[in-house]
Amino acid sequence: MSYAELSQARLFYVIDGPADAPVLVLSNSLGTCSDMWARQIPELTKHFRVLRYDTRGHGKSSIPDGEYTFTQLANDVAELLAHLNIKRAHFCGLSMGGPTGIALALAHPELVGKLVLCNTAARIGSAEGWSTRIAAVAEQTLEKMAPTLVERWLTDGYRAAEPGLTQVLIDMLRRTPDAGYSANCAALRDADYREHVSAITAPTLVISSTHDLAATPAQGKELAAAIPGARYVELNTSHISNWEQPEAYTRAVVDFLAE
Repeated sequence: MSYAELSQARLFYVIDGPADAPVLVLSNSLGTCSDMWARQIPELTKHFRVLRYDTRGHGKSSIPDGEYTFTQLANDVAELLAHLNIKRAHFCGLSMGGPTGIALALAHPELVGKLVLCNTAARIGSAEGWSTRIAAVAEQTLEKMAPTLVERWLTDGYRAAEPGLTQVLIDMLRRTPDAGYSANCAALRDADYREHVSAITAPTLVISSTHDLAATPAQGKELAAAIPGARYVELNTSHISNWEQPEAYTRAVVDFLAE
């Protein structure tokens, strides 16, 4: 297994695909890990050298003390790229990975080729909502909350048709450390990029989902409208769109990045 010892965190990462292909970084959603991209890897590696990592507080990465910010999460990516001697890469983030990509594109535009922001927004949720989530995790634990949380990630029809794949996501969330999850909730609580995204210079694709309650299509359209030249795609899915419709999702990403 591969780890990068960075200035503030120890990140687990995995690389797949040809050594001479353009690099694509994939950033996980809140409560998952790099495994959430498994359904994309066979196709993406036909076109890209794919770098997946576990966001700090998730998966096999370390859990630094204290609450996190997206400045820190973006710096983790910048340091990971430097560690791997990658000068420039495309970036694709889903849910919490979206603000990570926004922060990276704003602070380190030289590192970002194209940017894909999925099931996300310039402002996700409310400060009150994230504070309530942090308190609920402290009281109930993710072990108990996981099944209910995943109900918001996938449509009713998908969960009924694919109980096994739904269970994979439940188990992924259960394995996420409570402390790491809550520290990342704090980053979401405090982040608001609505007044800043217009400064993004990277060509950008925004992917939203018709049935997403966490980051609604209206928010996705607002985000795309605020970023100069950004494109918008909407899938008939819920919050974890890449899991629910892997072929349509991957095709949208590849079509945009390969242009």
